[in-house]
Amino acid sequence: MLRIVFFLVLIALAGAGAAWVADQPGDVVLTWGGFRASPSIPVFVLCLGIFAVLIVLLWSIVTMIWRTPGRMRRRRHEKRHARGRHAITHGLLAIGHGDTALARRHADAARRHAPNDPLALLLHAQSAQLDGNRDEAQRAFRAMAEREDTRLLGLRGLFIEAQRADDAVGAVMIAEEAIKLSPSSTWASHAVLGFRCARGDWSGALAILDSNLSAGLIDKQGYRRQRGVLLTARALELETMDRDVARESVMEAVKLAPTLVPAAVLAAKFESEAHQVRRAMKLVEAAWLANPHPDLADAYAHVKLGDAARQRLQRVETLAAKTPADKAGHVEGQLAIARAAIDATEFARAREVLAPYVNDPTQRVALLMAELERTEHGDGGRARAWTLRAVRARHDPAWTADGYVSDRWRPVSPVTGRLDAFQWQTPVASLPSDKGTTIESSAFEEAMLAAPPPKRVTVVSEAPVEPAVIAEVPAPAPAAAPAPAPAPAAQDNAPPAATEEPVVAPAEPAKAEAPEPAESSPVAATPVFRTRADLGKPAQAPIQAVIPIVRAPDDPGIDDDGPSDEFTEQIGTPRDHAKAQAGGWRGFWSRWGA
Repeated sequence: MLRIVFFLVLIALAGAGAAWVADQPGDVVLTWGGFRASPSIPVFVLCLGIFAVLIVLLWSIVTMIWRTPGRMRRRRHEKRHARGRHAITHGLLAIGHGDTALARRHADAARRHAPNDPLALLLHAQSAQLDGNRDEAQRAFRAMAEREDTRLLGLRGLFIEAQRADDAVGAVMIAEEAIKLSPSSTWASHAVLGFRCARGDWSGALAILDSNLSAGLIDKQGYRRQRGVLLTARALELETMDRDVARESVMEAVKLAPTLVPAAVLAAKFESEAHQVRRAMKLVEAAWLANPHPDLADAYAHVKLGDAARQRLQRVETLAAKTPADKAGHVEGQLAIARAAIDATEFARAREVLAPYVNDPTQRVALLMAELERTEHGDGGRARAWTLRAVRARHDPAWTADGYVSDRWRPVSPVTGRLDAFQWQTPVASLPSDKGTTIESSAFEEAMLAAPPPKRVTVVSEAPVEPAVIAEVPAPAPAAAPAPAPAPAAQDNAPPAATEEPVVAPAEPAKAEAPEPAESSPVAATPVFRTRADLGKPAQAPIQAVIPIVRAPDDPGIDDDGPSDEFTEQIGTPRDHAKAQAGGWRGFWSRWGA
């Protein structure tokens, strides 16, 4: 709208000027030698305008002739560049859908038409990777690493090839060089951080973490958490070698990450040794409210050295009361109470807290019940039954990271090298599913758990023991009816009536009947079982000495966060963008080639 108004104003001014010139009286006299002309002023102005147009036209023709060779050269260059970009585009598409031959053909065409294009080098390297020619891919990435504009991309490709060749040292050297060029490279900082953590270089890992914060790769909250994790790892390593440095590190870690379980446990231990009981209890309580853990309960129970078992039980009950019953971590408090109650010989209290979980026990519940049976009654049979149930029971929460289950906390994941990856949760493979159970409970286990604990009575018998069978015990006879006399075969080996030992008879023909118990002492049937061999413990998987660095995908790709000036421009040529005709005086001059 403004342009239209401006154009109309210009037309009005031109018309007003033309009218003013036409109204001017007088003539213009031109004398050149013997030539004399005296046109009027309007005619003179018109002739002057025609002369100016002719001069401009003549200048345009001369300029066009002068610039024709350069324009031809530029046109040939643009044509080759367009062919190279066409080959690059279709080559990358061929790599995307996995056509090796087509990608290689387009890569050769791109190298002929656009040898200096960085995307042509990338296409050549990726087509070599797709074809399985690692040597050619490394040569292409080295050529990219020697250029200023593609150095980071070349280092990324060399890093991936070093990982494929299992050259961890070479990969880390390349990543460290990439960090020097660009501290904001996410892949390089992640690789160097994982390698230094795997090597136990916690000071170097902390330096990389500070660099990531300065480069904006991590926010302040994540930085505090990860720094606390690294300081905790250093404190755990130096706990037995340099306790002063370990104490300093863990105290800083517990300030940065107060909910980190290993940091709270170790800090409480140092505070307890320094007789700072209240501070140690506060540290454990803060971590317990965020993540109930058995190590926290154990640290809270032993926060005051020299306490009796009953005092530890009271302290654990206080800690468990801080977790509401509707929270997922409530069971950890109950199991901690049961553990402390068994140590304090409060067996009734232990059975009370374990009662809600015995119908569907986890492994820890079953093992606690086995220890309870063995400690309270000395009943090895029921203890073995609970141990057998623990083998088939659901898993308890454990330290897991990326599907890897560890018996202890670690600062980084051994699968991906991710920092602060371990979480206290139930392993994915142990979660309940909608499928039926594949292992059914055995009759031995059910019989042992259903029978009451027997009393210890010594019976002397000199007769050889035969394979025993369970004798059925009939219901007690009425008071008026006398008991029948027992069979002679069973009478020889029967125990005295005053004892409460289970009634056992050797194998006899079907006619022999078991004696009925006396009226005053009815005895319940107790199953007899054969001695079973202990179940073998599964061998623990060896822990890797060095945590592998993250293995990147086959396609090196381009960093999302890195600079992408050369690689994000459109496929079209500058000539395609210049097809739109500009308006006004710019359009007028552009049509004449100025």
